[in-house]
Amino acid sequence: MTENKTMPQMMTIRQIAATGILPEHALRVLVKSGKIPHLTVGKKVLINYNTVLHMLEGLSCEG
Repeated sequence: MTENKTMPQMMTIRQIAATGILPEHALRVLVKSGKIPHLTVGKKVLINYNTVLHMLEGLSCEG
C-alpha cells in the first residue's frame, strides 16, 4: 500500500510573506491569534505553506 502524501512545506513568516500572498504583519497577527496552525522552534515560527494557501482558497471575495 502506498500513500500519496507529500512532506509539508514548512516556511518562516518572512519566507511566506516574500511569496506575496500575505504581508508579514498579517501573518504574525494570524499566528498570535491562533488562527493559523504553526510550530515554534526556538524563536522561529514555522508555518505549513500549503495550509495557508488552502485557508486563503476558502475565503470568498463578495462585494
